[in-house]
Amino acid sequence: MRLSPSVFPFHLRLAGVLYLAIIVLGLFGETLVRNTLIAVGDPSTTLANIQAAPGLWRAGIGGDLLMHVLDVPVIVVLYLLLKPVNAPLALLATLFNIVQTAVLAANKLTLLLPALIATQPVGPNTPELVVLAQLAIQLHGYGFGIGLIFFGMACLVRAYLIVQSGYFPKAIGLLLGLAGLCYLINSAALLLAPALAAMLFPAIMMPPLVGELALCLWMMVRGVDAQAWQRRQTA
Repeated sequence: MRLSPSVFPFHLRLAGVLYLAIIVLGLFGETLVRNTLIAVGDPSTTLANIQAAPGLWRAGIGGDLLMHVLDVPVIVVLYLLLKPVNAPLALLATLFNIVQTAVLAANKLTLLLPALIATQPVGPNTPELVVLAQLAIQLHGYGFGIGLIFFGMACLVRAYLIVQSGYFPKAIGLLLGLAGLCYLINSAALLLAPALAAMLFPAIMMPPLVGELALCLWMMVRGVDAQAWQRRQTA
């Protein structure tokens, strides 16, 4: 599959817009929904908050799922963008990204459990249900970390391809590579040394935010050197 040079800039900028939407939706779910409703160290208050604002909690889940839907066209465009550099590596990054999206989409089921518990007529604040809701929320955090292992690998591979491309700024590739490394460190710490992960978070998420934001804005505003990309594709 090849993109025509005449339509490639449009696809690239559209993918940049969708990528920006993914970032915004991710920030919405984490900061405006879960950080607002989850009371750290107080499971009863967390469940009471979800019970009081079920629409906000479910909006966070819906926003996350929309984010994963938008992942698909962005993944396709990034594959076509980087395929001329090295097709097998572009495919490898695509497969890593697909696994990440599948894991994170399935992981949303863990966030539905607290919402369902909050609607139980037997009383959502019974100790057993409170503990179950808290475990589901914690499980979501670990599932998120597992998904980011695959996304971190996708970022590292794409970073290499961007640096080697000749039609994308090398600085973007270096920033994306740093993002991938931070994702891997964060996930490894979460799974193997939770205390260290708590110390690293949220600072370790700043390089990924900068790297991904730089990539999507460059795609959306500047695009790439279309002639250099076409020469690569033709070759």
